[in-house]
Amino acid sequence: MSTPAPPAPLVHIPHASLVVPSEVAAGLLLTPAELLQELLVMTDRYTDELFALPSSLATTVAFPVSRLVVDPERFTDDDSEPMARKGMGVVYERTAAGAPLRQPPSAERRRDLLARFYEPHHAALTTAVEIALAAHGACLLIDGHSFPTRPLPYEDDQDSDRPDICVGTDSSHTPGWLRDIAVHVFQKVGWRVAVDRPFAGALVPMRFYRKDLRVSAVMIEVRRGLYMDEESGARLPGFNEIREHISTALRTITAVRTPGLGGR
Repeated sequence: MSTPAPPAPLVHIPHASLVVPSEVAAGLLLTPAELLQELLVMTDRYTDELFALPSSLATTVAFPVSRLVVDPERFTDDDSEPMARKGMGVVYERTAAGAPLRQPPSAERRRDLLARFYEPHHAALTTAVEIALAAHGACLLIDGHSFPTRPLPYEDDQDSDRPDICVGTDSSHTPGWLRDIAVHVFQKVGWRVAVDRPFAGALVPMRFYRKDLRVSAVMIEVRRGLYMDEESGARLPGFNEIREHISTALRTITAVRTPGLGGR
């Protein structure tokens, strides 16, 4: 019997961009300085670099604008989106500190933002998964994030004792082998690793979510204090070393032969 091949890896980078189109910025209730501060605390800065893999090893899909425009990792239906109760559904109305970010958008404005930014991104992500499944019969989606060393006011988990790496899982799409290898490769570096803390879950496009278990997924979140000055946003001197550690870990995860798809 032949050894199964690794599932085709796909890296998703949803929150790295600092781009806020001028027409969107004009509708925000923030001064330029306040907008820069909000981008500093809410952007997963440099995750596009930290999670970069050669195209020969993985396909990367990155959201091209800031999450302050729309958040591609939120459900579009506010009734289904837990963060909507904090004014941070797919279209944020509140800042990380709970201050007003924008006036509640009209239904037309909301549809326009989703049509311009959210829907094309998810269409590209869905297509990438379809291509992987057609070519390899399985797809491994790695969702790349970072999180602040100190909890932001909007976060549910306010425990100040935060790990270096958070491994986020989904009960249907993160099999036990994937969770365990993700934890192991980062612990091997000497980092503190937690599962589903301070953030939980792993994104899967809705076309496949809990419908096609050939799609496995894991979220990797890196504590920002490892690689950047959280007050200025500048890279720390050891940035390249951290990036190499993460790259090595991702290569190990994506090279694992799949013992089974879906479930735990």
